[in-house]
Amino acid sequence: MDLDFDVVVIGGGSAGVSAAVTAARSGARTLLVERHGFFGGMATASLVHSICGLYMIREESGPVAAHRGFPRELELRLIESGAASEPVRMGKLDVLPVSPPRVAYVLDQVTAEVGGLEVLLHTELVSVENSGNRISEAELITRGSKRRVRARSWVDASGDAVLAVGAGVSFEKAPTHRLQRPAFIFSMHSVEVDSLGPDGRVRLAHQLARAVSDGEVSPGCLGAQVRPSGWGTEVYVTVDLAGGPNFDPNNPSQLTDLERVGRGIAFELCDFWRRCHSAFQRAYVGALPARVGLRESRRVVGRETVTADAVISGADHGDEVAMGTWPMELREVHTGPRWRYPVGNRPTRIPLGALRAIGSENLWVAGRCISCDHEAQAALRVMGTCMATGQAAGLASAMQSGGEAEPAADAIRRLLRNGERMGGT
Repeated sequence: MDLDFDVVVIGGGSAGVSAAVTAARSGARTLLVERHGFFGGMATASLVHSICGLYMIREESGPVAAHRGFPRELELRLIESGAASEPVRMGKLDVLPVSPPRVAYVLDQVTAEVGGLEVLLHTELVSVENSGNRISEAELITRGSKRRVRARSWVDASGDAVLAVGAGVSFEKAPTHRLQRPAFIFSMHSVEVDSLGPDGRVRLAHQLARAVSDGEVSPGCLGAQVRPSGWGTEVYVTVDLAGGPNFDPNNPSQLTDLERVGRGIAFELCDFWRRCHSAFQRAYVGALPARVGLRESRRVVGRETVTADAVISGADHGDEVAMGTWPMELREVHTGPRWRYPVGNRPTRIPLGALRAIGSENLWVAGRCISCDHEAQAALRVMGTCMATGQAAGLASAMQSGGEAEPAADAIRRLLRNGERMGGT
């Protein structure tokens, strides 16, 4: 079966849904391809239960929305539908707590409502064909059934730059010792949340550190963080995993080992807390992630690259099409994150060139694989920023498929300012 579209988006996470919805609303016949049976990416497949990067960094209390258009629209819809609670303050940051299953349900509704948008779940990219410096078509596979798709413009929102790699463009990857550690997140039910107390998370961390020191639990459990979800007796547990001395986040054998280690830690922690903490006496593992949460893998080499200095300074590139509003959250070691905040809490200005891969005229990138250096990626990988870059890539790809070979940043900014249909506030 051959299919023709104006825009094809690979990856149905926060960046991909944003790109596909925006492109379709802009008049482009769009296909959204997702390997799982649901949309949401890290928020659903990896159970990341807080959306970061939706709000400005501020000393003052009270969340201030950072993005126009689809990111803001989705935030409000998640809250109104009960898929999210109100934003929660964390120091100078505000985050949006969400229920991963409900997020998947809301995204089903959102994508079904958009005219001109077709979706293929349970579908993966197999190969890419180029014609000169342009992607001409790609082969997809669903449960052994293959089909070819053609498009005028393409968006890689896969997180791992799988479309870009297939197209033969250059990418970068941090050395193993600097890669952001993967996160394994699982939920536990029937936890007596009220019994944890106001300092419960701190006491749990100390108890766990002693248990590791005494050999009661494995070192991989160290640093596990427990957060009540706000929905009944449910809590989420986050563990940063060590990938090993030669870890490659795109190596299937190593990913297999990582998933097994994560599941082993989940049940080891559950058994330990059931034995040793009264709040967990009746607790059990309620949900495991569909996949480990990779924070970093490949980054496409683009026409412009966002650097750590640009994040710290908030420098204006002149062709900004999206903003990042999260500090550098460097998770390179097991002892927890190392934070670096921008001067004056300024947003990171993301230029259009960071969404354009060198070597391909019709490939756009969005999400955590945009063109940036390792430290900048630690700030730009969060879901709110991924939605913003997805929206910009969706607009640019729709404009390109309509005949604009080189969409301009100022035109994209103007559409974001004036595009009421995209939900701007």
